[in-house]
Amino acid sequence: MFKTKKKTKILFVAPEVAPFAQVGGLGSAIHSLTRALARLNYDVRVMMPRYATIDTSKFPMSSVYEALEVPNNGSGPIICNVKVHIPNIDDPTAPVITYFLENQEYYETRANVYGYADDAVRWAILSKGALEFIRFYKEWRPDVVVASDWQTGLIPNYLKTMYGNSKIMSDIATVFSIHNLSYQGMFDHRFVNEMDYDDGHSAVPEINNPRLLKINMMRRGIMYADAINTVSPTYAKEITTPDRGELLDSLLQEKRSRLFGILNGIDHMAKNPESDQNIEFKYNAKNLKERAKNKKVLREKFNLPEASDDIFTIGIVSRLSEQKGIDLLMETLPPLLDNFKFQLVVLGTGDAKYLSFFTELNKKYPNVATHLSFDSVLPSFVFAGADAVLIPSKFEPCGLTQMEAMRYGAIPIVRKTGGLADSVEDYDPIRQKGTGFVFEKFDNYSLYGAVVRAIEMHKHPKNWQALQRRAMLSDFSWDKSAKEYAKLFKKAIEFKKQGNGEQGIVM
Repeated sequence: MFKTKKKTKILFVAPEVAPFAQVGGLGSAIHSLTRALARLNYDVRVMMPRYATIDTSKFPMSSVYEALEVPNNGSGPIICNVKVHIPNIDDPTAPVITYFLENQEYYETRANVYGYADDAVRWAILSKGALEFIRFYKEWRPDVVVASDWQTGLIPNYLKTMYGNSKIMSDIATVFSIHNLSYQGMFDHRFVNEMDYDDGHSAVPEINNPRLLKINMMRRGIMYADAINTVSPTYAKEITTPDRGELLDSLLQEKRSRLFGILNGIDHMAKNPESDQNIEFKYNAKNLKERAKNKKVLREKFNLPEASDDIFTIGIVSRLSEQKGIDLLMETLPPLLDNFKFQLVVLGTGDAKYLSFFTELNKKYPNVATHLSFDSVLPSFVFAGADAVLIPSKFEPCGLTQMEAMRYGAIPIVRKTGGLADSVEDYDPIRQKGTGFVFEKFDNYSLYGAVVRAIEMHKHPKNWQALQRRAMLSDFSWDKSAKEYAKLFKKAIEFKKQGNGEQGIVM
């Protein structure tokens, strides 16, 4: 961590933040990262929309700015309010200070965070509203603004163009954080005709202009930010290639001097087998005999047939989608189940064709059990009771499942991509090193071989327990990641002082 005379002030802007409103990993990541940065003595805060679903009895708010005018040339400003939640400083699990952009039409009357035809408008208002709040709110002004994923990709763009000549705003650095490059706006970026293509250089359309729905906010975030980061070092390299660059690889190659990869973390307090209230038998890396009792609990929970405790048990905890490599599982699991004795537990929901596959697999094989719907408690049972977890992702920006599984002593079997490559070291039987089983090629033969390696290795209890201990003792804490973000913020401030080559249009 670099030292300054005063606390560096950081503002994260995002469409979702736990515990207020969370849909995916983005909300959880921002919640944990900002708390870790606060522990490093940063003055870090968050801004998000004020959704009607936020429980104000649990998270009381007070008004800090009334009638904030969000510019919208031609139709008059959009009027918003800003409220703030001040957390209990004595609560170690509390979020950081959080501002809420309040607007009845675009946020409070919506039942969901995402999924509306005018989402691009909603996120443009959030982006512009956050900057207007910074401009007029005199009590606190950030040194760095972190824009999270495509939904807030217009923040760096607006700051360089609309606010480019503002003395108040000109010193604020921006970091654009890419959590998944596959999502770039309100369209499929792979199929855009020439008339709708957004090269990022033109002025951002006004909020009431239908053209706004065609703007590639991911591209613009990359183009205009002072620094760019992704959620793992390997993914940062992968997205500069045509194979994983989602048509932005050339731009990312140009920006590679400002592109960084920082591995996400997990909450070691929440994900702890010594204190997890969801599991029956608590344990740690020094007490793996107690962990073994959870395998029987897992079998009972999923109605698997009785078996000896040394039968190899594999867990799958995943969104069932193409990205997660489920097509490989469809090819590989039947021959594995036909030729090897093991039990399989599948937990997740997703695309219909994958749900059908696992439903039929469950019917055909008595050693397979499934729970094909979302559940927030069952993953603890799987991680605490399974010997291994299977994660054959086609691509994976970061991934948290492998980290959580390792924390509980479930050994990951993963494809070498993105954050999986950065967090799992392949087992070496000669040197007795490694924390999991890694395969490289995206094909069923490579996956088959990795699973067989794990099954055979499990027959050697002493070596297997040593592997479990190494996995459990791996440091994936957010405190470690936060120190890397501290370095990134320093670089962003330095880049800002040096000036940015992408100046855009001053308005």
